[in-house]
Amino acid sequence: MVSYPEAAKRFLAFINASPTPFHAVQNAASRLETAGFLKIKETDDWDKILRPQGKYYFTRNQTSLLAFTTPSNWKQGVSTGASIVATHVDSPNLRVRPVSKKSNVGYIQVGIETYGGGIWHSWFDRDLSLAGRVIVVKQDGSFHSKLVKIDRPLLRIPTLAIHMDRDVNTSFKFNQETEFIPVLGLIENQLNGDKAGNATASSIQGNHHPALLAVLAEELSVAPEEIHDFELHLYDTQPSVLGGVNNEFIFSPRLDNQFSSFCAVEALATYAESPVFKASKGNVNCIALFNHEEVGSVSTTGAESSLIPFLLQRLSPTPPLYARSVALSFLVSADMGHAVHPNYSSKHEENHRPLVNGGMIIKTNAKQKYTSDAISTFLFKKLVERKGGRVQEFEVRNDMSCGSTVGPMLSKIGFRSVDVGNAMLSMHSIRETGGTHDIQHAIDAFSSLFESFAELDKSLLVE
Repeated sequence: MVSYPEAAKRFLAFINASPTPFHAVQNAASRLETAGFLKIKETDDWDKILRPQGKYYFTRNQTSLLAFTTPSNWKQGVSTGASIVATHVDSPNLRVRPVSKKSNVGYIQVGIETYGGGIWHSWFDRDLSLAGRVIVVKQDGSFHSKLVKIDRPLLRIPTLAIHMDRDVNTSFKFNQETEFIPVLGLIENQLNGDKAGNATASSIQGNHHPALLAVLAEELSVAPEEIHDFELHLYDTQPSVLGGVNNEFIFSPRLDNQFSSFCAVEALATYAESPVFKASKGNVNCIALFNHEEVGSVSTTGAESSLIPFLLQRLSPTPPLYARSVALSFLVSADMGHAVHPNYSSKHEENHRPLVNGGMIIKTNAKQKYTSDAISTFLFKKLVERKGGRVQEFEVRNDMSCGSTVGPMLSKIGFRSVDVGNAMLSMHSIRETGGTHDIQHAIDAFSSLFESFAELDKSLLVE
């Protein structure tokens, strides 16, 4: 049997259990707690909680997470820099509308909204199901937000037979509003009648098919009328797997960007479990898993939110301390990058063609879609070098537009910042392709940041 890196096995377990940002944050928190991290809240008095050699994390709205460690010489009221890896846990997908009840010619359908810039044709003829969070009422009258993941296929968006669309192989086009509606079942198999006659304002019984609510209720072991609201995402039930003749590939949804998020969590958790952490006297080390990057990061849980500034303000509570903390800090914005495609190699600039499993990518863009510059690139290369790793350079062609990351938003705080990632194919498809060895490459790079950035930074003079 062909072997593969142990980190790849752990990653498959993480991503298969994380069909939504809700689940990704929950599973990240579980890993951190295993490593001894203490969950704190934004409403807590941190002055009474934080200590040197501390390990902490907090979440916001179940869809973003910040975790950090304090060094052995950390003191309240003394400014310290932060070494940060920032990623995002959202991916392009389909989301159930607030009023999803639809039907046509005998089929029960579910109204959906597209989220992000997905390759939407890849969602046709897939075995889809639902996952997300559901607000349910408890017996004592209180309400609880519970995560749900239905493992069996529930939905499908069927393509039109070629006999009815002879040009499908040369010009496949569809209307996202009228021809992209998932099928849930047949009307005659509807499980319950409509009971929404006397619905209250907080009731959603009339907004969704009883069949859909019955499936959710069964999964959560509640009655349908105990469901008061939900956020549900469609996901592909086909699990993430290893592939390629030597298991060199990962075939999976959501590599962009649960790949980087998993590696950031693993790096910080492993660092916090190591003897190096106990002797650390450098920066506060931090990971930030944001939401809503795929739609611009402008939200309470996105990179343009108050999450990072509030963290720094609580660690360095006066304006002079805050300003010094920012100046001492370093941000690694980690998001997936485009590997050169064997069938479309001309889409890459000829000297900037990253390879899957080729090591960390440093992304550069003169128009500042990426934040890397000579200083931040040098620092990151030296960090990778300390672990014996390799780097690749990526820059887009002049006749193509460039994507972006959480880096530019966060760099406005004043951080020195570098944009990095790992190479993948088919970004934003329902099934993407990444590299098994690149998981460890990323974990090593982030671990090096946590272990040695403060020391490395002292060796660089910038006049």
